[in-house]
Parts: sequence; structure tokens; C-alpha cells
Amino acid sequence: MNNIDNKEQLKRWRLILGRDAQKTLDSMGGMSSLSAEDMLMDSALDQIYGNNSNNSSGRGAGNGMSSPQLTKWLGDLRSLFQPMEIKIIQNDAIERKGLKQLLFEPEMLDGLEPDISTASLLLMLKDQIPKKAKENARAYISKIVEDINRRIADDLKRSVTSALNRREHSPIPSSSALDYKLTVRRNLKNYNPELKMILPEKFYFFERASKSASRTVILDIDQSGSMGESAIYSSVMGCILASMNSIKTHIVAFDTKVTDLTELCSDPVELLYGIQLGGGTDINKSVAYCSELITEPEKTTMFLITDLYEGGNESALVRRISELKESGVNIIVLLAISDSGKPCFDSRLADKISEFDIPCFACPPEKLPELLEMALKKRSLQGFMTKN
Repeated sequence: MNNIDNKEQLKRWRLILGRDAQKTLDSMGGMSSLSAEDMLMDSALDQIYGNNSNNSSGRGAGNGMSSPQLTKWLGDLRSLFQPMEIKIIQNDAIERKGLKQLLFEPEMLDGLEPDISTASLLLMLKDQIPKKAKENARAYISKIVEDINRRIADDLKRSVTSALNRREHSPIPSSSALDYKLTVRRNLKNYNPELKMILPEKFYFFERASKSASRTVILDIDQSGSMGESAIYSSVMGCILASMNSIKTHIVAFDTKVTDLTELCSDPVELLYGIQLGGGTDINKSVAYCSELITEPEKTTMFLITDLYEGGNESALVRRISELKESGVNIIVLLAISDSGKPCFDSRLADKISEFDIPCFACPPEKLPELLEMALKKRSLQGFMTKN
């Protein structure tokens, strides 16, 4: 028993002192092997306290204040440590990782160009930002929102309008709503060989957008530390969709708890501040909550934005997702919304979900409008997935 206690004590010292102490502690009689959680905790601590903490060439996050890796490690803290410990480690991270100037000197943020990773860090460390810099931090987040809006808002709205208007035809002329294919097909008999053109007798136009919501879109957003960039893009996308009367939008965020952020849709910055980046993941609990929001499965499109690293009941999650798909809900799993390259995700779980004909893939932000239009039209995304 004493030997076991000694091994556990040595393991604790190993986590405190870091990997450099491994050989010394082994020479003192060995220690209990590190579990998967211990190794994650060790990696998280090493990013802040390891010898590489001030060396950008070493492994880990380096000095880059906008590093996605640093965002992930800071996010892991919530699933590994108690609140008081998290506060100490985050404060040390600010001191050691070059973030102090960013967070404590408001003028630093004023001069920075919008950067999604920096925004993720600010949202994650928002409780550590002093009062004098809070408004500057919010202003910086506003820059990100404005940038994303500028890039995708108009295209997103056009995609929704296009997807929902392709059912009935209207007698009201409108060049933007002209159904070219039907107009040509119905007037082929009026082809003039001399002029080498069709002289239409009648033009056909798509119906204008409905003033009341005819479809439902649910964004179920993973707010674990590794999903910071995706959480920002999907939240802004949700606010854009919520501004349209033709669809009903729900925005849900989750880690081990589920938070409905739909009421914050009118203010994207406030909504982003409602997201708590970092922590564990219970996807099943969140999907269960979203299931309660669905009243018309056939008219519901659900985007599950997650890397699929499930910390909850995986078998229940797979069963619940398959039941939603079978009921008629159009489910799409977005492993990431990012330009940062190939995402890290649980490929095994993704393969399981894909067996139910549910697409699982990453999407660049600029492709969101195209994806949304295809999803609302319930078209196959196979080509879209291959292309992206």
C-alpha cells in the first residue's frame, strides 16, 4: 500500500515538475503510469510552464498570441482543473505567452487587424481582461463580426432566398426572379430561324420570399477549446440567418452543458460573449436538447458543428442522430468552419455517422452560402464535400 502511495506521489510531482523530471523520478523507485487524462493535463501545463514556453521553435503553442494551439490548450483547462487552478494557470499564461500586453494595454487591440485566432483567445480569456480594456476587446470582436458579415452576409441571404423561392411561380415580373430554364423550355416552339433566337410569348418568375418562416435551421455549436474559430463563424452565420423572416433560426452552444443563445441573435457580439470556449464535450446532451426544438422534421435543417470528440454517451449520440435523420431532419456535421487546413476530428465516430447518409466534412467560411443553399434544397452534398 505504501509503495502504491509513493508511486502516486511521484506521479503528482511529475505533473508539477514537468517532463524534464521524468528520469530523476524514475530513479527514485518509479511511479504510476500517466493516464490519458494525465497526459492531456501534462501537455496543457507544458504549453505554459515547459522549457518551450518562451521559445517559438519548440513544440506547443510558442509565443504567437493568435496561435490556435494556445487556444486549444487554454480550452482544455476547463476539463482538467478546478476553477481556482484555472484562474492561476490562465494568469500565468498571460504573463508567459506574450498576452499581457494584448489584454492589459487597450491601445494594442486598436492597432491589430481582425484575426479570428486572436478573437478566439480574447473570448476565452474575457474574464481576465481588466475593466479598462474590456470595451476595446468588444470593439475588436466587433471588427471580426463586421469582417465576416462583409464576406458572407449578402451571399447567405441570397442563398436562403434562392433555396426557398424555387417552388411556386409568380405573375409579378422581376428580372432577378426570372426562371430562365422554364421560360426557355416553354417557348422553344417560338424559335425564329431567321433571327436565330427564341421570341417568348410568356415569361415565368419565381415567387417572392415568404414573409413568415417556412423552414427551420438549427446551429448546434461545440464550444470546446479546439473549436474557437468554428464557433465564431457559425455564431455570426446564425445571427445573419436570424435576421431573415423566411426561416426560423435556433443557436445552441454546448460543452458539458447546453446553452440556448437564440435570444441573443440580435447582437452578434453579445452572442459571442455568451459562448464559453473551452471545457469538455457532451454532444449527445446537446443533440437531445435540439431534438426538442424540432416540430416539423421534414422542414428542418440541423448543422452540428463539432470535431466529434464525444465525452458523453457515444452510443446514445449515434442512435439519436440516426433517429433524427430517419424522421426527416436534414442533418449535416461540420467538423470545422475554418481556413486553417485539415481539421483534427474523431474519424472513427465520423465514419459511424456517415453510414446513415449524414455528411461529415469541414467547410471554408466563404463556402457557407453555397452549402446553406444546397442544404435547404436537400441536394446531395457529395460533390460539395469532394470539392472542398
